[in-house]
Amino acid sequence: MNRVTLAILCCMFCATVDFSATGQEYNPIPVALPSLQIAPDARSGGMGDIGAASMPDLYSQHWNAAKYPFLSSEAGVAFSYTPWLSKLVGGIHLLYSSGYWKFGNDNLNAISASVRYFSLGDVEFGTPSDEFWQTISPHEFAFDMGYSRKLTETFSGAVTLRYIHADYSLGDDETTPGNAFAADISGYNESYFYMGSSEALLGLGFNISNIGTKISYDGGNSSMFLPANLRLGASLAYPLDPKNRLSLSFDLNKLLVPTPQLPAENESDEEAQRRIDKYQSISSIGGLFKSFGDAPGGFKEEMQEVIWSLGAEYRYDNRFSLRSGYYHESEYKGNRRYFTFGVGFRSDIFQIDAAYLLSTAQSNPLDQTLRISLGFDVEGIRNLIR
Repeated sequence: MNRVTLAILCCMFCATVDFSATGQEYNPIPVALPSLQIAPDARSGGMGDIGAASMPDLYSQHWNAAKYPFLSSEAGVAFSYTPWLSKLVGGIHLLYSSGYWKFGNDNLNAISASVRYFSLGDVEFGTPSDEFWQTISPHEFAFDMGYSRKLTETFSGAVTLRYIHADYSLGDDETTPGNAFAADISGYNESYFYMGSSEALLGLGFNISNIGTKISYDGGNSSMFLPANLRLGASLAYPLDPKNRLSLSFDLNKLLVPTPQLPAENESDEEAQRRIDKYQSISSIGGLFKSFGDAPGGFKEEMQEVIWSLGAEYRYDNRFSLRSGYYHESEYKGNRRYFTFGVGFRSDIFQIDAAYLLSTAQSNPLDQTLRISLGFDVEGIRNLIR
């Protein structure tokens, strides 16, 4: 009974997609710890969950740590809170904190770190006679550290190492906490060019994230893939005048995880088990390469696995910001489709951002999700107390 209960529990907590699409062609890619894919901050969340090449900020650790050397401030720290799936069940939320520090006489180097805690609330389990048994608090935790460096005047690279822990344990011998290790590799290029009489800023970036081990919740009897992901992005910031700036950003995402093979017609239980065993036997590194050409539907389905998002940000006097964006996923791969809206305010000491999500897909549990973020400039604080 515990295995069945755990499966139901994991499915419920991982239900960040809309399952309204039907038919055999519906074939989403299953991954462990989908919370690692949640946009943690309100700035990017207000622009359609974009961040591979958007202008650098305190939350770049999640999107592209290679952006940190391009920040003008020496150091900063930020915090973010996101209530999750609030339309379905209470108590689920994401807490996130990140920070960076630039060092060296030339300020070409930066170290950064982030902590992510995803609480799944309190879950009560009962006996078959519905008597109270126990309460558990399943959660997911990730800690990472990154190093980034400017390699040329316009380009920087970064490497991030991550430890991941997930505990859905039911207090028995069949379920155990899971641990995994992963790494990110990212790059970012920032260059200026003239558009008419104004100097625009072009950003290009990539991030290959969560390259690492698989994770098991049953003592190693079975394992799941981490949400390894390839993100490519571009952004353009154009000054309308000395105080007004408009930025446009675009991201492409693809999970670097093998696509499950659909069951054959009249498939027997033995054939189904062999198909499942074959999928689970794929190594995490082998899955990275296999993910580019294993979709049952061929090239068409491979293209359906590419998620795209578009975002815009208007900034006045580098103080006040208005944002909007759109996120699009194929109806056969999850059907997450939504508009986002956001606002932000910053001073020399702190910045505060908020974002709101409005789903365009029917019965999307992400609908009306709110994100709130607060960041601090260490130099601004230092100047204040001097």
